[in-house]
Amino acid sequence: MMSTYSLLHHAARLRHLFLLIALLAAALVIAPAQAASIDPKAHPTDFIQAVGDNAIEVVKQEEDTIREGDLDSIKAMVDEHVLPYVNLEKTTRLAAGRHWRQASPEQQQALVKAFMGTLIRTYSSAFKGVDKKTHLRLKPFRGDPEDDDVVVRSTLVQGNGQTVDVDYRMENTPEGWKIYDINAEGIWLIQNYRNQFAEQINKNGIDGLIDALNKRNE
Repeated sequence: MMSTYSLLHHAARLRHLFLLIALLAAALVIAPAQAASIDPKAHPTDFIQAVGDNAIEVVKQEEDTIREGDLDSIKAMVDEHVLPYVNLEKTTRLAAGRHWRQASPEQQQALVKAFMGTLIRTYSSAFKGVDKKTHLRLKPFRGDPEDDDVVVRSTLVQGNGQTVDVDYRMENTPEGWKIYDINAEGIWLIQNYRNQFAEQINKNGIDGLIDALNKRNE
């Protein structure tokens, strides 16, 4: 049977997931002037619309760096702007599941850093999928915008007419909304990596998972 890792890289329909994560990364690296227009305490759909619009615009404009997948440039931008919009530690913690509690604080920090590198490396090439007509269309919001945890639904529309449904799961923090999971066509990012993490941890422990991720990132 093909592993989850193989399915992620070989199933044609999951290529959309690559693009969606790449667009999320782009949202984290917007220029300061654009970032000022994003209100993390706005209505959930307004927040995602602003993040998505800025993300797509940056990818369209930065063809020589972001869109072409220059890892050094992407890493530098993510390092500077990731914290305002995403709780990557929570993403990593949920992906590691019960194993997170068994890790030392140093191991937890190392795993978050290695996981960030994996996401950047894996999805950087997907920026090439953005064209001049790519845009994000939000769906009607379901739920209470005052809740601590909400899901915002959207559709990514590309110039060739292809569309893909994507959901953003966010938590309401004192600083405003922070994204920590993404669902593309029924596949949640955390759940997908949880299977991979558990398999590696069961074989080689937390340090084995960190080493494996770092080796892939080299």
